[in-house]
Amino acid sequence: MSMFTTDANKAFLPDDIGRLVEQPDQRESVAIQVAGSVTTGSTVFRVPIVTADPSAAWTDEADEISASDATLDEVNVQPLKLAGLTVISRELADDSSPAAQELVGRGLARDIARKLDSAYFAASTAKGPDGIASLADANEVEVEDGEWSNGDPFQEAVFAAEGVGARLAGFVANPTDALTLAQLKESDTSNRPLLQPDPTQPTRRMIAGVPLHVSPAVEDGVVWGIPADLAYVVIRTGTRIDVDHSAYFASDSIGVRAVMRVGFAFPHEEAVQKITLGNS
Repeated sequence: MSMFTTDANKAFLPDDIGRLVEQPDQRESVAIQVAGSVTTGSTVFRVPIVTADPSAAWTDEADEISASDATLDEVNVQPLKLAGLTVISRELADDSSPAAQELVGRGLARDIARKLDSAYFAASTAKGPDGIASLADANEVEVEDGEWSNGDPFQEAVFAAEGVGARLAGFVANPTDALTLAQLKESDTSNRPLLQPDPTQPTRRMIAGVPLHVSPAVEDGVVWGIPADLAYVVIRTGTRIDVDHSAYFASDSIGVRAVMRVGFAFPHEEAVQKITLGNS
């Protein structure tokens, strides 16, 4: 299929005198915002892991110090291709302001970010990398009463992460669960919300001292606690947008392609926290 001038909203055409406002605004992947990312120049990215530290011992004066070794392992990540392609007519490209191919390309980039989040928070994705839900050793915190009622499960997750030497960079919830959490109060006799404001970023919400992010890619009844520097996105190449005027020569159309090669690394599965409702 191709896009034509007859399909375009009038804001794309020169007879519109108003300034075009692109909706929705471009935003980055939530997974990248929380977990962070690393760029690699290799086909396979290797993450070194220390599974056991060298051991120390109290030693008498002048006694020989016992030697010990660390136990080493690695996680290998092969970034996979996430790509989109759309075609617009030459007339739409020529008669639009700003350039339609630019807007379509940015839209493809936004959809790549959405697809990246969907894969990151899923167990598996067809032709894509396994996501955080595939981790067998992630720590699960279950809310036994089956409903969000207080911040205790989040405190438990924070301390569980600290117990294995990690620090949570953020919680990520589905919009429905995030709204429920936002409406909770500190107690039955208080109207003060359970979610705490961040004085440095007024629009950011905090729970148990950890930022709460929202993504529709997270399933209902689950909140993920993402450890800092221990669950991140591996990017082989950033999102690249290419415009080609020759591939669709016969139809006088223009191809717009967006491509990203990306994978996920979870070198310390026990540091990842999965908070679930008891009946989910």
